[in-house]
Amino acid sequence: MDTGRSISHQRNENLEILLKKVNQILSPAEIKVLGSFQKPEYPVIMLVGCARSGATVIMQWIARSGIFAYPTNMLSRFYKAPYIGALIQQMFTAPEYNFKDEILDFNNEIYFESDLGKTKGAISPNSFYYFWRRFFHYPDIQYLDEKSQKEVDIKGFRSEIAAIESVFNKPFALKGNFINWNIPFVSEIFNKVLFIHTKRHPLYNAQSLLEARINYFGDINRWYSFKPPEYKFLKDLDPFCQVAGQVYFTNKAIENGFTQIEDSRWLQSTYSDFCSSPDQLYDRILDNLVEQGYKTTKTEYKGSKGFSNTNVIRLLDKECEKIINAYKEFSGIELTF
Repeated sequence: MDTGRSISHQRNENLEILLKKVNQILSPAEIKVLGSFQKPEYPVIMLVGCARSGATVIMQWIARSGIFAYPTNMLSRFYKAPYIGALIQQMFTAPEYNFKDEILDFNNEIYFESDLGKTKGAISPNSFYYFWRRFFHYPDIQYLDEKSQKEVDIKGFRSEIAAIESVFNKPFALKGNFINWNIPFVSEIFNKVLFIHTKRHPLYNAQSLLEARINYFGDINRWYSFKPPEYKFLKDLDPFCQVAGQVYFTNKAIENGFTQIEDSRWLQSTYSDFCSSPDQLYDRILDNLVEQGYKTTKTEYKGSKGFSNTNVIRLLDKECEKIINAYKEFSGIELTF
């Protein structure tokens, strides 16, 4: 039982046991076929950024576009055999494999709603964390030094993504906040890759992190999501200073990582800009992929015209002031909103 989590966020232990059994059975077969896949043919798209910065809605939007493949809730259950899982998903959900309406029970709709990144529906996007953990073995802090980087199964990681991509015949897009602190290392793994940094106004991002602590743990003092190296001193501060530091140091690490890779391999999108003009992000993504040599026909944007912006202050004035003061101390920047 996940004693630290609130009841609504605890794992289904029966499901965990079943998933482990299924994946142990399928894993040997997966390993046998991976030798046929060396590297992805298409670019890999990874969303990086601080938790609660808007990545989930952007991932849902990417999934809705139809241009990219992505890890679904169904695919996530085959974390040790995602190639086989992708084939099974296609067999059950893809229209081209429908035979006399034998199976029409899967809901293929992708909704723009989630609960702390968790979505509903068989083909809705999934964070794919079980898959990530197969290859990136982090300690308490989500940073791999040079020694730890050598322990990453680069060949297996690259082959698995290439295999998944081959099933859908599209570029594969997924959340990549697992590697916020190792972007240059991951960039070297792929011939073509695009990191999309989702940013949110620090005050609203920090507020959302505090709310996530209460939602997930029922305790504002429990750290939520990934820990930057600065956690070593942030852990001794009050919750408001902690989330201010979490936002600042996470974004700073990502931006530092971008300085070490080619400009065509990254772009930034603020949550507010995306909500008001998602078509602009669409154009920028395709432009960057073309710049990397990915040959694609740029089609007219036909997605949502905009999204509701949830940036509304819900904290008390004195709580906002704590975050603003802490952020200024860390960054030297005085927040305005």
